[in-house]
Amino acid sequence: MTDLVSPVVPEARTAGAAPAPRARGPLRRAAPALLVYAAVRALGIVALALWGCVRGSSPHHLLSARWDSVWYSRIAEDGYGFTLRLADGAVHSDLAFFPLLPWLERALSALLPLSVSDAGLVVSALSSLGAAWGIFAVGEVLHGRRAGVVLVALWAALPVGVVQSMAYSESLFTALAAWSLYAVLTGWWVWAGGCAAAAGLTRPVGAAVVAALWLTAAVTLWRGRGERRAPGRARLWLGVVLAPLGWLGYVAWVGVRTGSVTGYLDVQGGWGNGSDGGLAFARFVAGQLGGPAWPAGLGLLAGVALVLALYAAGVRARQPLPLLVYAGVIVALALTAKGYFGSKPRLLMPAFPLLLPVALWLARPRSRAAVPVLAVLAVGSALYGAFWLGGSGPP
Repeated sequence: MTDLVSPVVPEARTAGAAPAPRARGPLRRAAPALLVYAAVRALGIVALALWGCVRGSSPHHLLSARWDSVWYSRIAEDGYGFTLRLADGAVHSDLAFFPLLPWLERALSALLPLSVSDAGLVVSALSSLGAAWGIFAVGEVLHGRRAGVVLVALWAALPVGVVQSMAYSESLFTALAAWSLYAVLTGWWVWAGGCAAAAGLTRPVGAAVVAALWLTAAVTLWRGRGERRAPGRARLWLGVVLAPLGWLGYVAWVGVRTGSVTGYLDVQGGWGNGSDGGLAFARFVAGQLGGPAWPAGLGLLAGVALVLALYAAGVRARQPLPLLVYAGVIVALALTAKGYFGSKPRLLMPAFPLLLPVALWLARPRSRAAVPVLAVLAVGSALYGAFWLGGSGPP
């Protein structure tokens, strides 16, 4: 890898590059990845259904009408304005939830005979396939088709992969982020900016997509600073301008609605969210290690070490700049958040570039490890997802 900004598409090495995007090519190129993805997620749903039969719980209810799904459905039905005040003084406002998913739920339920919660499941299912396709496109453009398929399989088989099938915003966000990153890598700046803007309307971490695009654009402009008439520079600037509009627009709207410049941060504070540099998380882990739940504490430490090791491996392998920035921002925000410690695996799920080193190892020519390793991971993900969602589940 010789270029941290534009890895393998020669035309994308200038500000004005606009190669034909492979995502517009025949669907059959991505078909193996999509089929593998669908098979892994179907296995997870089957395991959840069997678990529901044993425990007497409804998989449909678990996937569509618990935790954050209820908040999204309420926004889709009634708009913003609901606040829940808890006995401990916490104030949970629905303004903490970005609007793109409930907008899509409302639109789909208006077009089809679906409840908003079922519309959320449809949006999630379609978005997860879009995310798988985008992840495949990134993997293929960097390292070839086989690596792209393995990368998708690894993402599908994450321990908390069941969230990809829930009426949550993770799948929608990952789809938009993956296609934005792909567009950056191939020089389609306007598409990249549009997807980044939509991602910014989906989750707070949409800022990671904006950062990836902006820093890559800055390096591209710096390298071409001597070219006064670089072709397509206007498209690059348009993408740069478009990228933050979704995130900034919603945060600004919350500020106006709450009457405070820091309105969105105040809303997040009411939920116990925010960032303290990881101090609260460190205290939580230390508390686990010092008590009867010390194995869980060791598991947390191992998980954090694995995430950091995977990111370091990406740096050593000289992954393209947009992938490093995107994954780095997501990891930093997830690990330094001061609340909802059980959510961290879910918050890290969109950081699919972390899986690239493993995908490359499994996708080596003549390697026989890919199929058995991915099969074990898929079964483990299905079993863990059923157990996790049937228990405490994602907060």
